[in-house]
Amino acid sequence: MSERDRYSVQTNFQTGIFQTQWKNSILKELFRKTIHLCSAFVPLFLKYFYYQTIVLLFFALIFYSVSEILRLKGKNIPLVSKVTEVAARKRDENKFVLGPVTLVIGIILASLLWEQDKATMGIFALAFGDGFASLFGKLFGRVHIPFTQGKTACGSLTCFFAVYVSSFAVCRSCLVSLVIAITAMLAEVIPMKDFDNVVIPVLVGGLGTLLL
Repeated sequence: MSERDRYSVQTNFQTGIFQTQWKNSILKELFRKTIHLCSAFVPLFLKYFYYQTIVLLFFALIFYSVSEILRLKGKNIPLVSKVTEVAARKRDENKFVLGPVTLVIGIILASLLWEQDKATMGIFALAFGDGFASLFGKLFGRVHIPFTQGKTACGSLTCFFAVYVSSFAVCRSCLVSLVIAITAMLAEVIPMKDFDNVVIPVLVGGLGTLLL
């Protein structure tokens, strides 16, 4: 085999590995954000079963935390540990996966701090804005924003439009929705790792309370 042929085979092999890794990364992100998007149903339960939903979220938080501690000690909990393993990102390997904890805390805080419609805007911003931003950023993001640890312009714009639409669906105010969408986009682009799950719903809910 000539040097040129060997180089071609090696390049194709490396390209194949890269494509497989990228595909697995997208599937993992899709699975994670599907969980994220499911939080959009929480306001519906809060509307009809407020106290029961808050209590259930607290129990879910405790149950998940215990399950993660046991998983790290080699004692897997059926279904929960497997879901966590599948959804975990590379940075979370062999660590306590914090994302679900901050997600639930963010929802609980927004629900306790703000009125129903303002909390709903905050939870929607978390579910749709942060959820779609990450997914679309990975799929279509080409222009990376400096000093944001990989955030993309595509992801940020997706966050803006998703939050604008979801906020307008609640408050019916173009101006308020615009201010909230810009704020959520700026918050999402800050590299806070999993803690944006807490900041975004609380911040958006508070801003909605201030403006409406």
